Amino acid sequence: MPAMQLSPPSSLAGHFLIAMPSLTDGPFARGVVLLCQHDEDGALGLLINQLSEYRLGDILAQMKLECADLDLADAPVLIGGPMQQERGFVLHREHGHWESSFRVNEAWSITTSRDILVAMAAGEGPRQALLALGYSGWGAGQLEQELKDNAWLTVEANDRVIFDTPLDERWSAAAGLMGLDPLQLPGYAGHA
Repeated sequence: MPAMQLSPPSSLAGHFLIAMPSLTDGPFARGVVLLCQHDEDGALGLLINQLSEYRLGDILAQMKLECADLDLADAPVLIGGPMQQERGFVLHREHGHWESSFRVNEAWSITTSRDILVAMAAGEGPRQALLALGYSGWGAGQLEQELKDNAWLTVEANDRVIFDTPLDERWSAAAGLMGLDPLQLPGYAGHA
């Protein structure tokens, strides 16, 4: 009898992970993560609703880049997650030809190279972008276990929540994509 093969898990890249109300402490409390990569080796994503103490102008100044656009300089910098918080990740719409980019899906890319920030400071970068310091990561099988434990809801991500919704409303807005009010969800997980 041939060995039975298990199909690989479906990728959730391009989906939001929405923290259940039971996640009350740490960086993921009321968090919304855009999953950027998800395969049998693990997952990588960016929190899109956790504000850092920095503005984009602060980061550009540290890199000795001048930015004449005051709105751009005042753009918030997010905390992408607890891992490698000294590293910057630019999530953007237009894919472009940057030195170090990873395509999340047809809609979004992540770039980690300096050239995108140089272009942004010069007014030549992507029209829709956000900068996050650090990332969120899961080892092989870890995210799948957290999903089984009902720590997260998942839904396909969209631009409106990422780029247009105020940070403090993104958790509710992401859950709203599922037709849910997260405050009405129980603070515990259960299995039937």
